Amino acid sequence: MDPFVLVLLLLLGTAVLFAPLGLGGGMLFVPILLYVGGWEVASSTFVMSLTLTLCVSIGSGWVHRKEGLMDGALIRTAAPAAMIGAALGAVVVSLLGEALDPVFKGLAMLLVGWACVKTWRKVRGTTPQHTAGEVRTTPLRVGAGFGGMASAVLAIGAGAVYIPILNQFGGVSDRRAIGTSLGLMVLVVPVAVVMHASLFEGAWPPLWQMVSAPVAVVLGAVVGAKIGLKLPDAVILRVFFGLLLIIFCRYAMDVFGTYV
Repeated sequence: MDPFVLVLLLLLGTAVLFAPLGLGGGMLFVPILLYVGGWEVASSTFVMSLTLTLCVSIGSGWVHRKEGLMDGALIRTAAPAAMIGAALGAVVVSLLGEALDPVFKGLAMLLVGWACVKTWRKVRGTTPQHTAGEVRTTPLRVGAGFGGMASAVLAIGAGAVYIPILNQFGGVSDRRAIGTSLGLMVLVVPVAVVMHASLFEGAWPPLWQMVSAPVAVVLGAVVGAKIGLKLPDAVILRVFFGLLLIIFCRYAMDVFGTYV
């Protein structure tokens, strides 16, 4: 059996898990491609991870929009800043050159660690649920710009950034922030993909891998969004936390192996 078949199954499972959380899945897509698929830390891997993230956003966002959980006005407010941030982030990645591998893994380890803490707090029930409130345009746009840059630099959807920003500055509830985050990704991630692809001069993975991976993820995203709206958040969050912990440890092994 081709090793990439295992990659496809893991990608599908990741999409099922991430779709109901309002996250694109890049925090798991990249390590799957790196450590299971044997890909390198390069713009080609970033393009694939971001493409898969876009597939999750489209598949899950479609379901959330049907449920009325997507705020179009907030998306229109935040998207321009996020798109500019994504373009700048792709340029930063290109300028890093050979330093990209350690920088990427170090930043990814920090992001995953932060996500572990936030997820564990949600599992423990210590994170308060947000309700509708006032929209604060300037901090919303600044936060969205940071999220767009993080999306391009770390090859993620940046839902982990968008959701709390939409909660705090967009004045929407948790569930609506998830749907709005997915809608925002649909506009922002293509900018990062185009910028990375236009700046990349290396070799691309086989075409069949580039095509089959998004197909598996779209299927997983639609299934995950439908199932996730019915499953208790605690079940999804516990599985999510366990996977994040594994990824954090794997990145930490590489980071400390590089600098120690």
